[in-house]
Amino acid sequence: MQQLYSFIYGFNWHPYLKLGSTILLTLSLVGVVFTILLENRNPVKAIAYILLLVFVPVLGLIIYYYLGRDFRKKRRFTLKGSKDEVLFESYMHSQRAELQRMQMELRQEQGKKQELSAMLLNTKQSLLTKNNEVKVLVNGEEKFPEVFSALRAAKHHIHIEYYIITEDEVGKEMLAILLDKLQQGVIVRFIYDDMGSNHIGTIPKVLKEHGAEVYVFSPVLINFYVNANYRNHRKIIVVDGNTGFVGGINMDDRYLNNGKHSLFWRDTHLKIVGDAVNMLQLQFLMSYRYVSKKVFSFEHPYFQRSVMRDTCFTDIVASAPDSDWPMSMNTIVMAINLAQRRIRITNPYFIPTDQILSALQLAALAGKQVELILPYRGDSFIVQHAALSYMKPLLEAGVKVYFYTRGFIHAKTMVIDDNLSWVSSVNLDNRSFYLNCEIGALIYDETVATKLNRVFDEDLLYASPVQETRWNRRNTMKRFLDSTCRLLAPLL
Repeated sequence: MQQLYSFIYGFNWHPYLKLGSTILLTLSLVGVVFTILLENRNPVKAIAYILLLVFVPVLGLIIYYYLGRDFRKKRRFTLKGSKDEVLFESYMHSQRAELQRMQMELRQEQGKKQELSAMLLNTKQSLLTKNNEVKVLVNGEEKFPEVFSALRAAKHHIHIEYYIITEDEVGKEMLAILLDKLQQGVIVRFIYDDMGSNHIGTIPKVLKEHGAEVYVFSPVLINFYVNANYRNHRKIIVVDGNTGFVGGINMDDRYLNNGKHSLFWRDTHLKIVGDAVNMLQLQFLMSYRYVSKKVFSFEHPYFQRSVMRDTCFTDIVASAPDSDWPMSMNTIVMAINLAQRRIRITNPYFIPTDQILSALQLAALAGKQVELILPYRGDSFIVQHAALSYMKPLLEAGVKVYFYTRGFIHAKTMVIDDNLSWVSSVNLDNRSFYLNCEIGALIYDETVATKLNRVFDEDLLYASPVQETRWNRRNTMKRFLDSTCRLLAPLL
């Protein structure tokens, strides 16, 4: 035994350990590269990962393991997607005759833009609704009073699904209202994202103690490797099946602009009353079934027929990692392609896919007015500089780009030809298109478009145009930094 100890402690293991670790690292790298190639993912993203593995192998393996593995084909995501499709088809079947009639009406009113709604219907992603009243809410100053008023008026149920909920002034007021409604017998179902709501504090615990159904979406501590990459970025509230909220504003004090925070936050949200709320409800209940494993039925009061007879056609468009199609991206690309005169887009995170970039360039080259408002300063160094690398090809094509300087513009909106609008949680990047659960409203209505155009014009007052000649004179080091960040952008 003494000889064995002497051998173990006296033998020079260093070269063998070094050789073994080198072999292990090499096999790991070869295996990961082989996996990336088999996945047939986006070539740009695949090349970015492979280059990262070649030049910084250890760091590359760590980044790929945490962020790169595609779990959309895992059983739980596949099963969720198939169940959602069955539910959607069941609901669609009950509306089939009316859907055909509404599609014909929309064709008469919007012409070829009806093809956008038809695409959403044929891919089983949205059902067109008609009887809606849509109100544009600018910033937290307009959103939160409307939300709190609707919550206080709840009689039967409140459904909340949010990316960021913070235990601050806004969060505490929401909690107080929910506790009061629970005491009155109102059903409260509450879903929050585990990573986004990292400052939610005691809100879930207190709600549970008072009888609310509370669920965390993809808890990171349970399986970080799977869940860290797939987040619920939606912002949905449904009250009594007849009032809904959707858009880009989280439940956080930053959006109040009351002087307590140094940075001004510009964002846009919608309040919807009418039949489109049924589609918000359907998307919430799909998430609810996923996190709770409970079933539900398409019954009153969860699903209602609107008593109003407005003509505000609306599609609710949701996308998720389990989707067969990147529906948010497809919706935006098709809307741009259907534009006849003008395209106006506001977005905080601009790392466009080839499809988005080409659509914007071709629209501008065809003589259409294309305007884009982006933040002057973002909240992510890499994302901000990656976005700057896209300015030159956009400017050369004739796209008008503006940098918002008043604060941070977080709105995710689009207006097409003064009669088609998009308000959503969707950033113009790979994460929103392929990894996150997202949702938005597509409104075929001149009144809503007019309001959003007015907001866009007001934003331009605080935005600086990007001049192509000056942009082309930027020094080499800045352009090199932008291009390097762009290379890393597909990994984000």
